[in-house]
Amino acid sequence: MKTLKTIIAISLILGGVAVAAEKVMIDGSTTVLPIAQACAERFMEKNTNINITVRGGGSGVGIASLIDSSCTIADSSRPIKESEIKKAIKKGVDPKANVVSMDGIAIIVHPANPVKALTKKQVKDIYTGSISDWSQLGGTPGKIVALSRDTSSGTYEAFAALALGGSNPRADALLQASNQAIATTVSKTPQGIGYIGIGYITESVKAIPIDGVDCTKATVLSGKYPYARPLFMYTNGKPQGNAKLFIDFVLSEEGQKIVEEQGFVPLK
Repeated sequence: MKTLKTIIAISLILGGVAVAAEKVMIDGSTTVLPIAQACAERFMEKNTNINITVRGGGSGVGIASLIDSSCTIADSSRPIKESEIKKAIKKGVDPKANVVSMDGIAIIVHPANPVKALTKKQVKDIYTGSISDWSQLGGTPGKIVALSRDTSSGTYEAFAALALGGSNPRADALLQASNQAIATTVSKTPQGIGYIGIGYITESVKAIPIDGVDCTKATVLSGKYPYARPLFMYTNGKPQGNAKLFIDFVLSEEGQKIVEEQGFVPLK
């Protein structure tokens, strides 16, 4: 993944007249972050008079920034909450969802873990504390080390809704600030289990089939994978100006190819 360089507003000299470079601020989801970064880099190569700054921090952070009018686009891996909509309306902001990709929340374990598959019930039992030892799942005896995203994460919210029936993860779950942090920790923890966006699956972890279905682009797009979800870019009202140009690019054939290159699931 390319790292987006820090973008600083500059002035362009055109015919002796200084014209301020137009800027788009994007905040939010670490899941959507690779898509936003890669698309922003390509977009700016094509539109040199438009600067885009991309930051992570979590879906909740992005939506809060949109409500406070401190960003142009809020990346989110979950739908906006009713309470957030009410806050936005009070501040004169009208959040509009723009779906830019599909994603699957993959359940991952250490590559050496002998467990080869789990059911939805087993995942829920692990994360709500009913199952606490790998021996209960046919694995090597040892306490399960459950890793979860922190509460500002849209992936945390989506996982709770899709996998836990709205319940919160067990109290002793180790909270991590990003998909990459969970993947890295699981890769170094033989008894660990975690959940990440499909774009973060690498050979350093093992993605576990759920109810016999692997987390793949095909099963996510078809809806067969149980933990599939859309990824969003929220704007204040329908996208306009540079925000519209950028989102149109993300949704274009070229943009959706970038989505796929980043390991996520294009809309078509």
